[in-house]
Amino acid sequence: MASAREMRLRIRSVKNISQVTRALETVSASKVRKAIAAVSATRSYATKAWQVLKHVAEQPGRDTLHPLLADRKSVNNTLVVVVTGDRGLAGAYNSNVIRFVASRFDKNPVPVKYIAVGRKGRDLLFRRRKNVIADFSNIPAAPSFADVSAIGRLAVNEFMNGDVDEVFLVYTDFINMARQVTTVKRLLPLELAGEGLVKDFEQQHTGPHAAYEYEPDMREILDEIIPRFTALQVYQAILESQASEHAARMVAMRNATDNAKELIGALQLAYNKVRQQTITNDILDIVGGAEALAAK
Repeated sequence: MASAREMRLRIRSVKNISQVTRALETVSASKVRKAIAAVSATRSYATKAWQVLKHVAEQPGRDTLHPLLADRKSVNNTLVVVVTGDRGLAGAYNSNVIRFVASRFDKNPVPVKYIAVGRKGRDLLFRRRKNVIADFSNIPAAPSFADVSAIGRLAVNEFMNGDVDEVFLVYTDFINMARQVTTVKRLLPLELAGEGLVKDFEQQHTGPHAAYEYEPDMREILDEIIPRFTALQVYQAILESQASEHAARMVAMRNATDNAKELIGALQLAYNKVRQQTITNDILDIVGGAEALAAK
C-alpha cells in the first residue's frame, strides 16, 4: 500500500488536473456559445443557397446547364473533404469522423483522394496511409468565408479538371449540446436527394416551383453562383463541425472533472485509513516501549 505522503501527492496531483479540466470546460462553454451563434447566423443563408442550387439542378437539361451539375458517365476517382479539429481532448469527436470515413470509403470501388481540414484528421488519415492531397489546419476559431473558401475552390478545381468525378463532404452536424451526428454529403455533382442531405435543407415543397429569371445571362450567373454556393456548403460544414467539437470537448471535460472528484474522494478515504493506521501503530509502539521500561 502507498504511504501517506505518496497518497497526499497523488491527491494534490488529481486536484490540479481537475482544476485544469474545469478551466477547459469553462473555455469550451464560452466557445460553443459563439460557435452556435455563428452557425445560426449563417444557416438560413446556406439553406437558401442550397435551395437555389437545387432549383437550378431541377431545371430541364440539368447536365447541360453547368459542368458542376452534370453527372459523369463513369466514376474513376473520388475526392472526400474530411472536417475534424486541430486539437484533442474532445472525447471521441475526431476518431468518430475518421471511423465514419473508413466505414464509408475504405471499400470504395474506385481510388479515393482526401482533403484534410483539421490537424487531428490529417494525422489519423496519414496513419491509415490514405492519399491526402491537401491539408488545411489551424482554421481560425471564428472563420470568415474568405478563410475557408480555398477549400471549396480546390474541390471545384479538382472536379472541373477531371481529376475526380465526384466530391463528398464529411463533417459533424451540430444538432444540440448533447447530440452531434457525423454526416456525409455529396458536394459535386449536386445531389438532389439521398443520404447526403442535411435535415435543415430537406424542405418539402408542396406548391408550384418558383420561376427565376437570370439576368444578364443564365450561364454567366451559374458560373458565378454555383462554385460560390459550393464553397458556402464547405464553410457551413466547418461552422457546424466547430460547434460540435466545442460541445464534445465541454462534455468530455465535464466528465473528466466529475471523474476527478470521485477519484479524489476515494483517495481521501484511503489516505484517512492509512493515516489512522499509522497513528495506531505509533501508539502501539509507545505503549509497548512503556511496558518494556516498566518491566525492568
